[in-house]
Amino acid sequence: MAQRRLARDYKIFSTNPPPGFTAHPRAIDQFGEKVDLFDWIATIQGPENSPFEGGLFKLHFKFPAEFPYKPPCVTFITKMFHPNVYSSGKICLDILQDQWSAVFDLKTILLSIQTLLEDPNPDSPANVDAAVMLRNHPDTYNERIKEYTLKHAKPDQ
Repeated sequence: MAQRRLARDYKIFSTNPPPGFTAHPRAIDQFGEKVDLFDWIATIQGPENSPFEGGLFKLHFKFPAEFPYKPPCVTFITKMFHPNVYSSGKICLDILQDQWSAVFDLKTILLSIQTLLEDPNPDSPANVDAAVMLRNHPDTYNERIKEYTLKHAKPDQ
């Protein structure tokens, strides 16, 4: 079941990727064929009119054998400063935890993560320093995000 679903998602992203996103299995064999449908790399463009604008953020998806009934583990490869992203890159997002549904697909997950970039939840922090800065000094928080974006999320990196 999981392989069929992931193969379908791969076909969708290969033929008609949503604007601002890429996603594909990470490993390829010597002939250029994708071999591990459970291990993916994805990118999200930083949302326009946000401090993330202009950045290209890389993510790692590790899908469980029980997918789509269990959520993937998603981590940022790109270094992040965000209230809902742990220093390890793991994302604290309800749909990747207790609000997961088997109807969610890769596009839904990526859109939700992009939305989280624009609309962080400081009340459920994975990064307390970022949450406190966002609450108490939003301008400083936005400047820090712009710095991280310029330094760590350049599209050519």
